[in-house]
Order: sequence, then C-alpha cells, then structure tokens
Amino acid sequence: MPRRILSLWLPRFASSLSLRRQPATGCFALTAKERGADRLICLNREAMARGLRRGMGLADARALVPDLLTRAADPIGERQAMDALRRWATRYCPWVAVEGAEGLMLDITGAAHLIGGEAALLDDLTTRLARMGFESRAAIADTPGAAWAIGRYGQGGIVPQGAIVPRLMPLPLAALRLDASTLEGLERLGLRIIRDLTQVPRAGLVRRFGTAPLLRLDQALGNVPEPIAPAPEQPVFAVRLSLPEPIGLMGDIQAGLDRLLDRLCDHLRQAEMGARRLLLELSRVDGQTIQLEIGLARPMREPAPMTQLFTRALEGMDAGFGIERMRLSAIAVDALPVQQITITGAKVQDDLDDLLTRLCNRVGFEHVLRYLPADSNIPEKAFSIAPAAYSTPARDWHNTAPPRPLTIFQPEQIAATGRAVPRRFKWRGLWWERVAATGPERISPEWWLDDPAWRTGLRDYWRVQTDRGARLWMYHTPQRDGWYVQGEFA
Repeated sequence: MPRRILSLWLPRFASSLSLRRQPATGCFALTAKERGADRLICLNREAMARGLRRGMGLADARALVPDLLTRAADPIGERQAMDALRRWATRYCPWVAVEGAEGLMLDITGAAHLIGGEAALLDDLTTRLARMGFESRAAIADTPGAAWAIGRYGQGGIVPQGAIVPRLMPLPLAALRLDASTLEGLERLGLRIIRDLTQVPRAGLVRRFGTAPLLRLDQALGNVPEPIAPAPEQPVFAVRLSLPEPIGLMGDIQAGLDRLLDRLCDHLRQAEMGARRLLLELSRVDGQTIQLEIGLARPMREPAPMTQLFTRALEGMDAGFGIERMRLSAIAVDALPVQQITITGAKVQDDLDDLLTRLCNRVGFEHVLRYLPADSNIPEKAFSIAPAAYSTPARDWHNTAPPRPLTIFQPEQIAATGRAVPRRFKWRGLWWERVAATGPERISPEWWLDDPAWRTGLRDYWRVQTDRGARLWMYHTPQRDGWYVQGEFA
C-alpha cells in the first residue's frame, strides 16, 4: 500500500489559542523576551495587515500600531494545547506526531477511505479546526518532507501519488527544513530553489555543508525513509472513589482519602515513580468541586506522610450537603527507583526533605529558600538563591581559597588613601587600628556586564586583623585611590 502523509500547519496557533481563551478584537500579538528585548512572536491577521512581522521589537511595533493589543506568550500552555490537538487528531489515523511548535504530521496510509477519501478527510480536518478558531493549511503527499514543504511553502492540497517531484522543484530551499546558517551559505553559492540543489555535484555539497541538505532532499523525494514517531503517552497517575451515599464527616472523608492514597501509591510503586504534587478533588452534591493541593520536597510514595499533610489541608473544609465523589491525582511526578536500604545518611536527608515539605506547605514553596554557589569571582555574585524544595544542596562550597568572610555587606568607605593598608582608620563611628593584614587579592570586574557597583574598576582585597578583635575584609580601588570595608570574618 503506498504511503500517504498529511502535514498540518497552524501558522497562528499561539495567538489563535490565546484569543480562543480570552477573545479580543483588533490588532493582537503575543510577546516574549528575546535577545534582551520584548519581541513579537505570533500575530493575528489584522496585525500582519498593518505591517507588523514576527521578530519585531515591541517598541517599534507600538510606534507603528499604537492600538496594538499584546499578551505574554505561554509556552507551557501552548505545548499542552498542541499535545491535546495531537490526541484529537487520532480520530483520523493512529499515528500522529507533533511537528515543531505549529504543526502536526499524520500518517494516513490506509485510513483515508474510512472518511470518504483524502479530499473528504482534508476538508473535514480543516473545517473542524476553523470552527475551533484555528487557521490551518494542510498538504497530503507521499513523504513527510514533501507534505511539509508543500503545506508551508506551496499551495497545500493533495499531491497525487508519484507526482511530488514537479511540485517540489520550484519551492525555496527553506522548504527542506534546513537551518538558517546552511540556507545562508547555499544562497551565497546562488542556490535558491530545490531544483538548483539537484543540479550541483553532491560530493562538493557534502564537503562544504555536511550531509544535512542532501539528506533532507532525499527524504522529501522518498529516496531515504523518514518515519513518523509520535511521542510516547505520559502515564496518568490518578484514582477515584464513587460513594454510594454522600459523606460529610471528617472521619469518613479521611477514610476515603486513605483508600485513595493506598491505591495511588501502589500505581506509583509499580512504575518506580514518586509524587511531587498531589491534587485531591472532592465533588459535592450541589455540583461544586473542592480542590486541595499539596507539594512534596522529595519524590514520595508512602501513604502515611501524605495523609498527615492532607489532614491539615482538610481542616475547615465545607462539605456542604455531602461529598459524593473523590479523585486523587499525582499532577507532578519524578523517577523514584527502588533503592538499597542502608545505615548511612540517606534517612537524615529524607528527614530534612520531610521537614521542608511541612514548612513549604504552610508558608509556600517559593518562600523557603537556600543558597547555592554561582560561578563568579565577584563576592556579591558568588551565590544564588533557589527554592529549597526544587534544588539540591551543594557540598563544602563554603571552603573557598582564598577564604570569604562570614558576613558580606554593601561597601562602606573609610577616610584613607594610598596603597598601603591604613594603620588607623575610623569606621562606623569607632577608631580601629591595624594589627596585621594579609593580601592583596585582586578581583577584576566582569567586563561583559555593566555593574554600577564595580564602575570604580579593580579591587585589591585585604584581610585585616584589628585591635578590637574584629577581622575585616577591606579593599582598595587603585583607579580612584579609595578604601572600603565590605565584610567581616568570624
């Protein structure tokens, strides 16, 4: 049976999705931070008719179209919506794969006749998408490469079997799915359409551009097979409980939750996964749904500690006239393979993670933080702050050479000049005398960043022992001849 591939392109998928969720009229565009500036990444037809284009800076776009309506792009939501669209497209054939951020690839071999033929399938697909609010263009050809090229750079439609060569030859080289640098190099040689690529020696092209251009050409022509491999379906870890009679007592709800947790943990154990976030949905008799969510600082599949966390979340819950359905799902999971039981510090780490779990569920996961080392010689930038529940503690990163002070604060200037460490100086209203000094340690500013605090240039740091017992971290700026105190050792 001849192979037939359908390539579906949704040129304005992201903007159409945003307008479908929150309708708006007029010029509309989605923006994202690219190359240090807000840029347009997806526009509706009205915005493009006013002269706006993808990649244009937001400031330039507003100068051209003052009434432009913009929203921030949602890459995660767009990926989820595209995956949902992929699952929906399996109504036409069993093999559907996501192609980039705006397209799908369907292997309709042996499936088109079930809907009345390729023309009927194509019409049904585009009509349903139009009802959803998505503009689309599709092409059917013998190979994925040919269908992709004709759908995006041709007129789309149905290419008869064995007739892809005349439809491909006049298309630009970008239709072969080549990267920008390769396209630029081919254009410098005067190669602009696919026919040009077939008329030059293959050996020379391989030496200069590698195998990618000819591989894409052979795939489009059908000389090299190109499979369609849909992404594997992610398992859903969820259990539910339908009750014969509504319940409202806290003890009954807790008993139902215990049964759900036991079943969910069994599923997680069989898949060697651990839950990171759990969602409990309680459906009341009056049609309302109560949602309770907890987070975990480490992957977990033991019911007992999860029960304790839900007990606090259930306090003060209004069951109304009763709960008739319960559903528990692990909305975020991590791999948790079976581990050998040891007597080392593994349990200590688990106890710390359990403490973090309790704290984070009370005050919020974004409020419990930890310090992590950063790759910078600048003292103020030698660390970063990350949520403790979603980061791994670093080991022994405080033991640096040269040593760093226990306390670092904003530089405080003292009245002293000269390259030598001052023997007597006034700082914070007190007079200090130098007993000993070790240094200097020269630190240069990061030239690729414009940090106002380091515009004074180089710094020569000294560890100064004072007569009052304090060990200060002082530095001298050679360019401006000034002395500052920035830290204090233990």
